[in-house]
Amino acid sequence: MRFVIADVFTDQPLAGNQLAVFTDARAIPEDTLQPLAKEMGFSETVFVLPPESGGHARIRIFTPNVELPFAGHPVLGSAFVLGAPLQLMEILLETEAGVIPITLEREGARIVFGWMQQPIPNWQPFAQAKELQELLGVRSQLPVEEYDLGPHHVFLELGSEEEVAALEPDFGALGRLTEFGVNCFAGSGTHWKTRMFAPTSGVAEDPATGSACGPLGIHLVRHGRIQTGEEVEVSQGAEIGRPSKLFVRVDGTPEQIERVEVGGSAVIVARGEFRL
Repeated sequence: MRFVIADVFTDQPLAGNQLAVFTDARAIPEDTLQPLAKEMGFSETVFVLPPESGGHARIRIFTPNVELPFAGHPVLGSAFVLGAPLQLMEILLETEAGVIPITLEREGARIVFGWMQQPIPNWQPFAQAKELQELLGVRSQLPVEEYDLGPHHVFLELGSEEEVAALEPDFGALGRLTEFGVNCFAGSGTHWKTRMFAPTSGVAEDPATGSACGPLGIHLVRHGRIQTGEEVEVSQGAEIGRPSKLFVRVDGTPEQIERVEVGGSAVIVARGEFRL
């Protein structure tokens, strides 16, 4: 059972968000997928299967604890791993949330950047906003809202990037309050900083969260923090020693979001195999 390890949302090895991609999962038993993801211990592990809906490949995405219908860094990282040998400029990856197109930018044969078009999520006020702010010891500058992109994310805008960096959540209490990813962010213009906490997923703090970056861009557009069509840079992961850089573009209007793209780089750092 061969796998590739990529560091995603970074152009430097040993940074960004780690991803294991099992490039041919056809022979892996169903009841072995989750234990393999737990064995890897990364935020997510991907299992690649033949396409069923017109894409180039179908992927299944697992955290150490659960399977996800969609996640950002597994889709982007898989595009780098699978797109390189196929010499594609665009690769279509099938997920449980639909077929995701990823446009790949190259320097010669090497992929240097990718933009994935994400599904447009649903959103609504977060019912436990008061309890969440009390638990974190913060007061959000914007309405606390949840976005559903397969994984659910909640967003709180803090007063400064320093306030985001200083957070020290009680992960046990946070996990008892909500199973959603909790995103605390701050910034201005085209540069923002975020941290994402999701203790029930098996990874208390995520180094780079592509499935939250698109909704974050929408949240910023809807509340007038950024303009539609702008390319916005989002930093994440420094506090846990995995600095990451994500990019997001949102097209449409604050009232009618039409398109969301999340971009970044990735580097392949290892290859290996399991023999069970």
